[in-house]
Amino acid sequence: MVMSSAILLYGRQDYDGKFKIRFCNAMNMQRLDLRCMHYARVSPTASSVQLRTVKIVHRLVVAKAVRVENDVSFSATTDVQTLKDEIYRLQQENQLLRSELRALKPPEPTSPHKNERPHIRRETQGGVREGILWPTPNEPHFWDRAPRSSLGPSYDDAGQDPPEQDADPMHIVHITAEMAPIAKVGGLGDVVTGLSKSVAARGHRVSVIMPFYESLPKDQIIGLKHEMDLDVPKGYRFDGEMRIGSLRTSVFSGQISGVQTYLVRPADWNSCNIFRGGRIYGGSYNELEAYLYLCRSSLEYLKVSGQQPHILQLHDWHAAATALLYWECYHNQGLWRPRTMLTIHNMENTGECRQDEFAATGVFGEIFASSDKALDERTIGHNPERINLMKGGVVYSNAVTTVSPSYAKEVVQGGAAGWLRSLFAKPEVSEKFHGILNGIDFEEWDPATDSLLAANYTSYEPLGKELCKEYLQKGLGLNVDPKKPLVAVVSRLVPQKGIHLIKSAVHRTVQQGGQFVLLGSGHSDGIFKNMANNEFKDHPDCRLMVMYSERLAHMIYAAADIVLVPSMFEPCGLTQMIALRYGAVPVVRKTGGLADTIHDVDHSDPGLANGFSFEGSDDASLHSALDRALNMYKDKQEEWKELSLRNLKADMSWAGSAKSYVQVYKAIAALH
Repeated sequence: MVMSSAILLYGRQDYDGKFKIRFCNAMNMQRLDLRCMHYARVSPTASSVQLRTVKIVHRLVVAKAVRVENDVSFSATTDVQTLKDEIYRLQQENQLLRSELRALKPPEPTSPHKNERPHIRRETQGGVREGILWPTPNEPHFWDRAPRSSLGPSYDDAGQDPPEQDADPMHIVHITAEMAPIAKVGGLGDVVTGLSKSVAARGHRVSVIMPFYESLPKDQIIGLKHEMDLDVPKGYRFDGEMRIGSLRTSVFSGQISGVQTYLVRPADWNSCNIFRGGRIYGGSYNELEAYLYLCRSSLEYLKVSGQQPHILQLHDWHAAATALLYWECYHNQGLWRPRTMLTIHNMENTGECRQDEFAATGVFGEIFASSDKALDERTIGHNPERINLMKGGVVYSNAVTTVSPSYAKEVVQGGAAGWLRSLFAKPEVSEKFHGILNGIDFEEWDPATDSLLAANYTSYEPLGKELCKEYLQKGLGLNVDPKKPLVAVVSRLVPQKGIHLIKSAVHRTVQQGGQFVLLGSGHSDGIFKNMANNEFKDHPDCRLMVMYSERLAHMIYAAADIVLVPSMFEPCGLTQMIALRYGAVPVVRKTGGLADTIHDVDHSDPGLANGFSFEGSDDASLHSALDRALNMYKDKQEEWKELSLRNLKADMSWAGSAKSYVQVYKAIAALH
């Protein structure tokens, strides 16, 4: 199949964030559902959809490839590696085409603010309101339907300069338990996807290896196909002893959020239930065994498929054993080029493992059971002594990163590392340890184009935010009052997130004449269920939603005046960054990444100030910051609006962080 170089692309954006797109040429016509972030955007207007002729690359199907601009096709007998090379070339070309498409827009007048667009038009609130489907009283799950009957005024997003292109592109492979949006439990999944896309945009080849969970929505994996079956070494318990055999493993591939992804699972789920179940974690299988198997199967696939990535980036304890296995079993057995990086998202779980349990990798744990490798020193003299996967990953990796500079400091100098603090204090470890701040996906989180909002808005057309607040107030049955500050918490409800402070903030906000909205769940959510069913049941200024909905989360961020993040510890945190992106003002406890990203209005340079912070873990400390925010909203409206607009312009994207990661990649790739 060969497609002409001129392809007509047209479509309209649906409320599910997808485009209905038709490709037209003399030989082929087909309809596809594609996530708009993966391909060149077609910007809808209130009355029509722009029509453009663009160059675009469609995915390879089986052994056929399409190459735009040149009449090149491949037959089923074409060498597999040649096809893989062509896929990579097409991905890079597509990145350049997207940059070229952005350049087609007419030049705009310069602005003193990097992320501010000129005032193309000034909308009246009446014009923006047109087409909004306002929720009716007590309408259940209003967030699950379209918020509008028709497309409203749309805006180009805040816009960023095309990403810098790095010389000497590298191949980076992420090994992870999570990947947004289809396998997301916490921030780990967001980081993997956001970092992968941003590094790829700089010209590098990036792929991800992850579990093929039974619960994955397969329709969201573009071009899902079976790659191969292979035998992966694995330990089994037989007659009370661990023996080494193999497990037949299936590898699948596809695109997730535009990133090449490989998914692994047992070939026969009837004989082995690893990764089976209705959710990402908490299935009927042994999680430690499952993630040790992920580590071994990832390396085995790379070896068998003949890939030689420059970097293996391993995420948290789930993937940490990959570093041990790579250097002991694979580096001298054909998989020679990779260097390993361990990225620590949270030190709360470090992956404790008995030596016999490690045999799930096909390697007995005894070879790692020494203090200079992976032995858990807390178990010395115990029967049995244990090994620790996080420690082993730190020791064996060429570089170790964590998700913010302040959290890195807390790991080395504070108590964040717990018993592993002495390990990070060693010069050979501290020298390779880096704190790199996370970012957020500016395509996924963009109030200018977010199809889940009742009205879009920007720093130069902010009226939509007021309407988003009214929409949420009506939908949740709250008093519709723009003068009441709306405080929001969107969070997992676990002790780390400051449960007692969130509870205190609910009462304080209502007492101070504000409104409070909570969205979240977790093993500490019982207290909020009780509050929702008793003292705050049908309260006109408080709604405690003990559940989670990504759609509702978007609506809450857009409606919120204040977003509260009172974490006891927070390696990075994405909530406060999303809050800034949507023009809310964060109130945070000063720890980890929260300290790196939120600068107090009353204690920072005016050019940096973007929120309110506190240091203590008691109610009085929280109230001091929350009260300052509430009072500013009520008494200094002009200053508040200025602060909100400034936050809308903040650059919390992955651009700077991706550049920092690439610098570390290049440094360790040069090691011999």
